[in-house]
Amino acid sequence: MRTDLGESTDLAVVDRLVHVSGLNLIEVGCAGGDTVRQLAERGATVFGVEPDPVQAEKNTSQPPSPNVTFVEAGGEALPAQDGAADGVLFFRSLHHVPAVLMDTALREAARVLKKDGFLYAVEPSMEGSNFAMMRPFNDETEVRTLAQQALDRTGHALFEEEARYVYMRHIRHSDFESMVERYISRSFNRIPRDMIDVPQVRKSFAAARTEDGYVFDQPMLVNMYRRPRA
Repeated sequence: MRTDLGESTDLAVVDRLVHVSGLNLIEVGCAGGDTVRQLAERGATVFGVEPDPVQAEKNTSQPPSPNVTFVEAGGEALPAQDGAADGVLFFRSLHHVPAVLMDTALREAARVLKKDGFLYAVEPSMEGSNFAMMRPFNDETEVRTLAQQALDRTGHALFEEEARYVYMRHIRHSDFESMVERYISRSFNRIPRDMIDVPQVRKSFAAARTEDGYVFDQPMLVNMYRRPRA
């Protein structure tokens, strides 16, 4: 059973569930580092871990941000000492971990956490107009399912407390071309243009038109664990 938090953004949900100011955090699979910086702006010290070498190099080449450190590494081998972090966060990244390493990544999160630390994992569900629009060119049904199974299996066993939530995230695009560019520009999950620009995707995209651009619904599933078991 999940507590429904209604319509929200990723960081607004974090703000509701945990006070991050003064905490040492690790974001696993931080992509371009936007969430890392937003957490730091809230007073946390954040270690952004990104496995893709191209994106990781972009992150480290950016001008320094206060209380932010970027490093190239995978979630299955976090470059942090035992008990060093107050929180480990996966923002839509666990399903990008190779399936055979998902459980290892969750065990790594528990390893680096303090005794009263927390693991926060948010994953997109397989529902909503955004999932339907993406599915013809980026069907993540299998990997999203495997991520939830890993959380149910290993996350549950590693921690003394668990809470589950769901919220609705809205994804906006100004036009079809900006959506295409969003996907083809990703070095960690690049998708060819000819897979996206097809009639089925254009039809789904057009159906999402509003006065505020093209808006898609994506339900998000949060698993939050506290106090890793000894």
